Amino acid sequence: MTTLITILALLFAALFIVVTLAEKYGNRDPQHAAKLSRYILPLVALLIVAQIIKFAFFSD
Repeated sequence: MTTLITILALLFAALFIVVTLAEKYGNRDPQHAAKLSRYILPLVALLIVAQIIKFAFFSD
């Protein structure tokens, strides 16, 4: 149980740091955000295919 609480505490601390830095240094240009968002779905699809291949061929 101690391990679980430690992991959760570290995750929340990392999330806090990332959110703080993203708000401070984040780019608020909508054109730049739209340009980046067009890559998100293909990358998610690629990750899903990679996980299916890993599960099908490399699972122990």
